[in-house]
Amino acid sequence: MLLERYYDDALAQATYLIGCERTRDAIIIDPNREVRRYITAAAAHRLRIRFVAETHIHADFVSGSRELTRETRASLLLSGHGGPEWSYEYAESDSARLVRDGETIDVGSVRLTVVHTPGHTPEHISFLVTDTAVGDRPMGMITGDFVFVGDVGRPDLLEKAAKVKGSMEGAARQLYASIQKLAPFPDYMQLWPGHGAGSACGKALGAVPQTTLGYERLYNPAFQQTSEAAFVQWVLADQPEPPRYFARMKALNRTGQRINEVTARDAMRAKDVEEALARGLAVVDIRRSSEFAREHIPGTINIPMSKSFITYAGTVLDYDQPLAIIARSFDEAHRAIA
Repeated sequence: MLLERYYDDALAQATYLIGCERTRDAIIIDPNREVRRYITAAAAHRLRIRFVAETHIHADFVSGSRELTRETRASLLLSGHGGPEWSYEYAESDSARLVRDGETIDVGSVRLTVVHTPGHTPEHISFLVTDTAVGDRPMGMITGDFVFVGDVGRPDLLEKAAKVKGSMEGAARQLYASIQKLAPFPDYMQLWPGHGAGSACGKALGAVPQTTLGYERLYNPAFQQTSEAAFVQWVLADQPEPPRYFARMKALNRTGQRINEVTARDAMRAKDVEEALARGLAVVDIRRSSEFAREHIPGTINIPMSKSFITYAGTVLDYDQPLAIIARSFDEAHRAIA
């Protein structure tokens, strides 16, 4: 079995490739829209991408599952849970296979078993991974936004971001029940999460790339709550305000709607900035905070270019508002736009 993790620092997001070295078949789980990266990686390993899967409808990045499926002619695997309100609207048109709790997907000698793990979202699924060429016990789990290193997926996003009033307490109880599903599994089982430190999908994510169930039982507060009531109180406390773009991303990934690619416009001169502000543009200065503090144009917004740039920008900017970028170089401005 081959397993590789592809991590996007700007999104604090992980995509996984799992392949069988005997049959040369592979599955990609939770791809973002940079799909060429996965196609190139599979080719380098002489693997054929047979399946593309998602753990849930993502709220923090544009999914690349549909595009990757079309590029590779792979089978698309989506959650069959969530009910009519939280199902993929494009599943039928894309001939997706809707998978449910207990179903298996064989990728050569590698077996993935679907586990319904709601709480972060109603449709969320995780994948137990078993290398049947070695044994019949799972070696790990792709957890998506269910279990992170030191944290769990926040259950308040549907209420706070998608405005589903009164949903977060029930979601927290679902998340508690999902954690109980892990009780039969051994401490050695590896956990491969969908996000790392810097993601807004949890409140205290660790920075290491993977963990084990035993380690999380020892040190993750979610596993140390002694009752459902205590867990609900803990998991809903101190959750940060979600970025405003989450609701829009959730809708786009649910419907499968393609978004327009952002393209750079003509360069602006310094004297044009005040005119842009007067026209209602958001003018974002991406220089370091110290440079902004020393000198800046009144009315501009300072969001320093960093690993958390996308999260901060999505929190303070309106999704549909046109914007201009102030940067130290054209290359830096293009990185921010991309």
